[in-house]
Amino acid sequence: MIENEPLDAGLGGGDDDDDFDVTEEFDAQLPEQRYLDRELSWLAFNQRVLELAEDPAVPALERANFLAIFASNLDEFFMVRVAGLKRRILTGLAVPTNVGRAPADALADISTEAHRLQVRHAEAWMNDVRPALAEAGIELVKYDSLSDDDKSTIYDYFHAQVFPVLMPLAVDPAHPFPYISGLSLNLAIRIRNARTGRQEFARLKVPAMLPRFVPLPSLDGRLRYMSMEDVISNHLDDLFPGMEVLDHHAFRLTRNEDVVIEEDESENLIQALEAELLRRRFGPPIRLEITDDMDDVTLDLLLKELEITAQEVYRLTGPLDLRGLFDLGRIDRPDLRYKPHVPTTHMAFQPGDNNERPDIFAAIRKNDVLVHHPYESFATSVQAFLEHAAKDPHVLAIKQTLYRTSGDSPIVEALINAAEAGKQVLALVEIKARFDEAANIVWARKLEKAGVHVVYGLVGLKTHCKLAHVIREENGVLRSYSHIGTGNYNPKTSRIYEDFGLFTADDQVGRDLTRLFNELSGYAIEKKFKRLLVAPLHLRKGLLRLIDKERLNALEGKKARVRIKVNSMVDEQIIDALYRASQAGVSVEVWVRGICSLRPGVAGMSENIIVRSILGRYLEHSRIFSFENDGDPITYIGSADMMHRNLDRRVEALVKVVAPPHLKELHDLFDLAMSDSTSSWHLGADGEWVRHSLDAEGKALVDIQDRTMTNVQRRRRARAVR
Repeated sequence: MIENEPLDAGLGGGDDDDDFDVTEEFDAQLPEQRYLDRELSWLAFNQRVLELAEDPAVPALERANFLAIFASNLDEFFMVRVAGLKRRILTGLAVPTNVGRAPADALADISTEAHRLQVRHAEAWMNDVRPALAEAGIELVKYDSLSDDDKSTIYDYFHAQVFPVLMPLAVDPAHPFPYISGLSLNLAIRIRNARTGRQEFARLKVPAMLPRFVPLPSLDGRLRYMSMEDVISNHLDDLFPGMEVLDHHAFRLTRNEDVVIEEDESENLIQALEAELLRRRFGPPIRLEITDDMDDVTLDLLLKELEITAQEVYRLTGPLDLRGLFDLGRIDRPDLRYKPHVPTTHMAFQPGDNNERPDIFAAIRKNDVLVHHPYESFATSVQAFLEHAAKDPHVLAIKQTLYRTSGDSPIVEALINAAEAGKQVLALVEIKARFDEAANIVWARKLEKAGVHVVYGLVGLKTHCKLAHVIREENGVLRSYSHIGTGNYNPKTSRIYEDFGLFTADDQVGRDLTRLFNELSGYAIEKKFKRLLVAPLHLRKGLLRLIDKERLNALEGKKARVRIKVNSMVDEQIIDALYRASQAGVSVEVWVRGICSLRPGVAGMSENIIVRSILGRYLEHSRIFSFENDGDPITYIGSADMMHRNLDRRVEALVKVVAPPHLKELHDLFDLAMSDSTSSWHLGADGEWVRHSLDAEGKALVDIQDRTMTNVQRRRRARAVR
């Protein structure tokens, strides 16, 4: 986590941000205990993921996938959020909390809730999802249930594919307790020397490169698998010949993997980050997961050697590390998955009547184009835009931000091809994108070798905005073509992340992006943008000004409404502004995927605020900010969540959406999300999320993601007819 304070100047936005004073006194008083705890709210988000895994109406393999997502999410929560909180406590730094509790109390509450959820997660696998898979013909079997023929098959597999790569490590006076890597699955083994009678301890790591679940020959058409730790643990005698295996138990350690870089003290950011990534592997332990049958002798040894407390131990039934359920995704059973959605190509980018290749630049010159992923294809819009720009001889320059991308990314390849073709290419690579740092360093160096101008943004700030800017010469005049998105330039995640992207040839947006890229790559300080709101200097001010305008409109009897869709709603100034708007009678609708510290429905404070959350096959990732403005709506889309880090420590950009059809599309989507006929979770004043998935007659409510795909396809057919 980057701890540097934001810059004092630059990266602004809007025409009159400085006219709004965020410290302005309001007559309406707000109660002290008005925020929900952000960490507990995050755990509540992961509980919503777990509820999808528990839902028998969700296809069985999708339920297994949600269990894996829950496990992966919780790992990151401990590695970053819990680790960061512990680090602040140990170093005496201020601990941000929205409820004023002592840090130790906050950590204890997190531990209690995390324990409850991990137990529920394990039980969901054992009691719900595993039986559902078995009923559908996919079994995860135990070694003891196998026939002699099956055991022989497993024995042969073990010796041919597993035994050669295992490395048992003894623990005795000559062999100190081994290093346990973070998130590795291990076996703690107690053995007795048959000659001396002395008991010893050994640790065996389950190699990550081996399959998590080993396939067995199918039986009566049923697919059968066995966990790798079960395969290994039933052949320990072969690993310790001449020894008596007394007991064995699985365990898994989570370490602090937060990254802290003091950029101001580093002459080379990449070298500093590479050094920090090496240190990440040796972060202090913060969680120990064990199987529920582990004996006290083994546990006491682990607690002592790992220097971990009993509060940090999670005793669980069933197999550890259910991230392995992602591997079941390779099973070819479409009947156990969501009905497939096939992305369409946006009508603006459709081939012509004779199936000729679409002219992307001509389409954008004609009108702004708003693309909604994954319902509309990333490959035939964003990717095609950049690939076309790389090959077009009239394109002189391409400027792009890269926060997270993927291996063998066609986006990166397009930038490389453009540079090799002699175009000016600037890539702003955010090498501090958490858990993608190493991959982004590789891409940065590959781009540099190809002649791309690679920069890493501004000291102390992550560059999180999603921007692509193409300069093209047309009849002796330079024209800008711009893309501003809510999601990463990542073809893989674009198929599962819901996002919007706006293509425009608007000169004002082009000038805004030229100024912004100049600031990110050089020394320019640009405080004003016309169609963009940019963090860290003015985005919060701009949103506060727009929210307050709705408050004033409501007081004057004018039309007033605020609609915000984000991943997280945490920032206290934004929340307080929404409370004050609610007190003035403004209808406030918040659509949040993850954390929400706002407390809706409190009499006298937030009775005009409703909060909804939607989770499903796609990860809701877009950010929308819409203000009624007395019947002349002002709407932005972009990359920023309502969090301190986004508003104070990141470069973020929102773009104003102006085309009436685009405004209608965004508002219709919000109408659907807020409708009582749509399946969603509702947040109460007590901080509890309640799922609404069935109507009064027990029928399933509308799935907004299915309905959106239907609506996109219907619009395409209607346009084709016209």
